[in-house]
Amino acid sequence: MSTVRLTVAQALVRFLAAQYTERDGARQRLISAVWGIFGHGNVAGIGQALVEYADVMPYHQGRNEQAMVHAAVGYARQSGRLSTHAVTTSIGPGATNLVTGAALATVNHLPVLLLPGDVFAARPADPVLQQLQVPYAGDVSVNDTLRPVSRYFDRVTRPEALIPSALQAMRVLTDPVDTGAVTLALPQDVQAEAFDWPERFFAERVWTVRRPGADPAELSEALGAIRAARRPLLVAGGGVHHSRAESALAEFAGATGIPVASTQAGKGSLPYDHPQDVGGIGHTGTATADDLARTADLVIGVGTRYTDFTTASGTLFARHDVRFLNLNIAAFDGHKLAGLPLIADARGGLEELTERLRMHGHRVADAYVTEYTEAKERWERIVDACFEAADPGLRPTQPQVLGALDALVDETDIIVNAAGSLPGDLHRLWRARSADQYHLEYGYSCMGYEIPAALGVKLAAPERNVWALVGDGTYLMLPTEIVTAVQEGVAVKLVLLQNHGYASIGGLSEAVGGERFGTDYRFRGRDGAYTGAPLPVDLAANAASLGMRVLRAGTVGELRAALAAARAAEVPTCVYVETETSDTVSGAPPAQAWWDVPVAATATRPSAVTARELYERHVSTRRRHL
Repeated sequence: MSTVRLTVAQALVRFLAAQYTERDGARQRLISAVWGIFGHGNVAGIGQALVEYADVMPYHQGRNEQAMVHAAVGYARQSGRLSTHAVTTSIGPGATNLVTGAALATVNHLPVLLLPGDVFAARPADPVLQQLQVPYAGDVSVNDTLRPVSRYFDRVTRPEALIPSALQAMRVLTDPVDTGAVTLALPQDVQAEAFDWPERFFAERVWTVRRPGADPAELSEALGAIRAARRPLLVAGGGVHHSRAESALAEFAGATGIPVASTQAGKGSLPYDHPQDVGGIGHTGTATADDLARTADLVIGVGTRYTDFTTASGTLFARHDVRFLNLNIAAFDGHKLAGLPLIADARGGLEELTERLRMHGHRVADAYVTEYTEAKERWERIVDACFEAADPGLRPTQPQVLGALDALVDETDIIVNAAGSLPGDLHRLWRARSADQYHLEYGYSCMGYEIPAALGVKLAAPERNVWALVGDGTYLMLPTEIVTAVQEGVAVKLVLLQNHGYASIGGLSEAVGGERFGTDYRFRGRDGAYTGAPLPVDLAANAASLGMRVLRAGTVGELRAALAAARAAEVPTCVYVETETSDTVSGAPPAQAWWDVPVAATATRPSAVTARELYERHVSTRRRHL
């Protein structure tokens, strides 16, 4: 057996460069680039290896370790989970900064490879700089914080251990059920150690991304449930996008007339103007979808995890005899809500269901189609009213900002968002024109995701216009990768909305008796609380100082012009706008369904007492679906 002598880090980089995925006959690199920030834990190992193999493994210089993971995740999602990036860090804080990004990747079932440096395996000096000493365990390092947020974790303490570890890592990254963050912790001495590697370890390897078909018995039971239903509703989740099942879903919906609602992750599964699309569902959903959910006798979940936002914390699906049919590639999700499981790939499962239902000529009643079609038309008029700005000389509301962008973009534009009040407005109001236009990270709803993720999306789709939509609170969390976008010449578009604080949590705080405590960005007032004047923070100047072109918009008219200029720009560009938040100005429609945020059971302040009374009324409507 022929061998080649390389360091562990060199062997790993060379191995990664030879890994591919294949699905439906299309093949691409699994790890197409590496993000890195270097310190003593990886500079002489992975850092040197990336120099050695710069011709086969591209490198991106990051500014924050968490942000690098977000960029890799954005890239992976835009690539259909068939390609991703690796992220390398030093030991200590560089490694622990990965934890939030790893949790986000795993919660959303998106692949990313994490390569944190680790303390010496041989322990020639103990402790070393940044080492966490645990008196009861000598084999624990800060990297162990990544175990619960990784789908696979290994610490490579011997050179030869890299071979099975690397293969297992690729298996998990390409598994449509198990994928998420994968961590290979690399002790700094092991990274630089040489070993005689089998040449076959570096041969091109293709990992087939499976499309498992449905079990015949489960398929038969699913067909029976659909044919028996009179008011079925399909809930499209992120699994529709992961499977690239959008066309199959459109065929199913068109053939059967069954309306389709979508989760945050599933929005865009049908374009907004498809006859069967009824918009977002749940706490941030449309009145059309939520009213249908309350009266549905069969809920067909396709690729959804049924989070509390989707189910309105167990209060939305209210009909006494409602049943659930769950088409999901993961058995864990397929059995939720005591549903009938149909464990299969979303695209294949939908195609099989459509074929069988067509054979029987099955379609919902015309009266049901008329009902949801008219309800959808009523909701669209509400959207129009939210987007409309009668006076272009006034400061825009947040929905009017979205309306101005909605009027500008086409199906090739991509919008990226994750947290704050924007996800609710977007889920209710945004008109998704293509399968991948709506990029919302709401599984972890991580503030700071948007800018680095937009960078990753743009790297995966350089020909597309990519918009990161952020509020001031989110912007302040993680603006660092603006520098990277400027450095790399990646022309992301940033829409920065200034509303002087955590507006989303402020509204929630008010609703649950918290009186907006600690949610505004203001000076302290005479009462000692944050009730003074707004802070004189100039985030537009901050973005400009990081190298972005900045366009300030004070009115609706100026906003429209700035958005058009940004869309045409070939450099990273920020549109900065202060939104109107006055109580006298109408904003987005209220939530159409409840969300459970527990309220204080005892309190003396009237706001909390009132909120608790309302809470108890909502809780009384919750049910267990058995």
